[in-house]
Amino acid sequence: MTEIRIGTRKSKLALKQTEIIAGLLEGLDVKCHIAEISTTGDKRQDVSLSRIGVRGAFTDEIENALIRGDIDIAVHSGKDLPPILSEKLCICAVAERGDPADALVLRKGDVPKENMVIGTGSERRRAQLSRKYIIKDIRGNVDTRIRKLKSGEYDGIVLAAAGIERLGVGMDSELEIIHFDPEGFIPAPCQGIIAVESRKDSEVNEILKKINHKDTYLCFTNERAFMKEMDTGCRAPIGAYAAVENESIVFRCFYKNKENSLCIRADKGEAVGKMAAIRIKERS
Repeated sequence: MTEIRIGTRKSKLALKQTEIIAGLLEGLDVKCHIAEISTTGDKRQDVSLSRIGVRGAFTDEIENALIRGDIDIAVHSGKDLPPILSEKLCICAVAERGDPADALVLRKGDVPKENMVIGTGSERRRAQLSRKYIIKDIRGNVDTRIRKLKSGEYDGIVLAAAGIERLGVGMDSELEIIHFDPEGFIPAPCQGIIAVESRKDSEVNEILKKINHKDTYLCFTNERAFMKEMDTGCRAPIGAYAAVENESIVFRCFYKNKENSLCIRADKGEAVGKMAAIRIKERS
């Protein structure tokens, strides 16, 4: 039996996502061992992500362990991955995408209203929410953020819908969850996608290809191409969402503000993510 060592962050959500990948691999008669690794983003809870730098904040330590050979593969939230990987690493597989949307989480019985205090650490979310709500920075894992919401520190918080689903947050009777339409409230590139990273020369890559979800991988690569071409750094708010519809791919994106948005429909084989980035930069 093949044995694979999987590296992941220690958060409850990261471990849940790792269990999803481990389940797919175990279906191929692979025995999985999970190694929990602390990242800079996990350790630096005292400052906003925009100050410490989003790119690599939740991946660098795990990737270094992968390059050293301490682990065989790494499992990441797709949106945490920097647009350019080490030349020694690759993404050979992604799981089928979860809900790509963002969701507004309120206390039970509350309804959205103008000038509510909404917690988010995302510049992208801030750019799409700030005209209606008062935005207050928030850090911490999902449990920590929900605790701050329940204590009254915030009127609402915004979380990824996929994370809410994977952690069972929707089962909490004290909370109200309102999903945004991802076609209008553009998510982060690769939100809802679980990515599996490995060394380019690794023997496990052939196994990983067997669990790869092809349509999700197509969306993943186009959204990453958009992010790479934009090359805006961690502080600039950008959003991208690709969806496969029959033989076409529909790509929606924005840069800086909701008004500066774009939607492109193209054949599945086209490099629509890079094309969208070039067009939206021309309009900025």
